[in-house]
Amino acid sequence: MPYTLANPIELTEEIKKSRFIVNAAPVNSAEQANNFIEQISDLSATHNCWAWKIGQQYRFNDDGEPTSTAGRPILSAIEGQDCDQVVVVVTRFFGGIKLGTGGLIRAYGGSASHCLQQAQLIELIARVPLQFHCYYSEWPIIENRLKELDALIENQDFDAQGVNVSIAITQDKSLLLQKTIADITRGRVIIKL
Repeated sequence: MPYTLANPIELTEEIKKSRFIVNAAPVNSAEQANNFIEQISDLSATHNCWAWKIGQQYRFNDDGEPTSTAGRPILSAIEGQDCDQVVVVVTRFFGGIKLGTGGLIRAYGGSASHCLQQAQLIELIARVPLQFHCYYSEWPIIENRLKELDALIENQDFDAQGVNVSIAITQDKSLLLQKTIADITRGRVIIKL
């Protein structure tokens, strides 16, 4: 079962006089990951190397370090800790001693791994997206049922006829939710998967 971070975390390590500052955070989208990278990156640093993984999507960047000596090891650390929906940025301030290819791989991968090991992890629960439209009068009852079934309300848009709702719910509860909403709306609402 994959895990994600409960909260953002920062870790600093010194390896052969170079300072490695690791920042990791939970993310839900590539856009969130890229915003975090942009926000955390220190322009005065020698390198800001990063990796993120969200489901089957992943990206990594060596930021001027030799190819596959920084971003790939950071991604390997994410996968090695069985993490998903995570971004990790390792900022390096050069200390005057060159680490070599193997040393860079160990430094970036090791510091990212140490950071993730110290982080509080929470289990990721797979959810399926559902969408529906209901009347205003039905919404309070449906909203309570969504809370009872531990559904995440991702979006709600109000229009002249009622409420357009996008939710995410665990697969095992999706059929029960569909039946519950059909009962509340007397079969009028059709949930789109």
